[in-house]
Amino acid sequence: MTDDVRNIVLGVVAAGISAALGWIARTYLWRRKLRRKQAFFGLPENSESLLVVNRDPAAVEPAVHRFDVFALLELSALIKDCGAHVRMVTQDAVHQGFGERTEFCVGGPGSNRRMTAHMAAMLPGVRVNVDPEPGPDRGAFQIGTERYRMDPGVTEYVLLARLTAGERHDARPVFLFCGQRAITNQAATRYLARNHERLARKHGSGSFVLLLKVVNSQAYGPDVVELVADVTRAAQSPLPAAAPRTSHRAP
Repeated sequence: MTDDVRNIVLGVVAAGISAALGWIARTYLWRRKLRRKQAFFGLPENSESLLVVNRDPAAVEPAVHRFDVFALLELSALIKDCGAHVRMVTQDAVHQGFGERTEFCVGGPGSNRRMTAHMAAMLPGVRVNVDPEPGPDRGAFQIGTERYRMDPGVTEYVLLARLTAGERHDARPVFLFCGQRAITNQAATRYLARNHERLARKHGSGSFVLLLKVVNSQAYGPDVVELVADVTRAAQSPLPAAAPRTSHRAP
């Protein structure tokens, strides 16, 4: 074998080894990223999850608002990416506890009974005004001593929560998307899809409750979302019997 042929063979072998090592490294990083995503969402491979669908309170017949449908589609994509399975049920057809499987619950207490139950059990510091009559406090959030009113289409709020119940290490989380309007539910699911890695680094497998503000949805849809505050402590502490209230509303 001449020196030229030997050099060519060695070059091909070196290139093959480098390509194989690069593929192994990329596969390892991809699998590690996937495992972290599965751990955050409580969705190991081939696990079951629950997607709780609310109903459009403005519709006469049982129906789902189109923005809530978009939110459900985004959540379904997240679940599929984790290699898990999803079972979709309506808000009035869920008759089971939580912790056995990951649950994604969409819609405020005015359109989702399951959300009402979760908030009563795990978020005693949150109240939502579900009065259908027009008024400045319609749809307002009361979180501790703070009240957050909406200006439809301009400034609206949504709660994004990851909650675990009890002390079981294998308990699956419940994700809540509780918005003042349907478009804010979609905004919260999109925020979660875009920021789940950062949230996982910050909160790990623990509970958190975030208050998000959707800005000018009439122009930007669900895309412009700001983090107002981490309200975990206030949301999980019972509301005082009589506490001063501070209202937040865009001028």
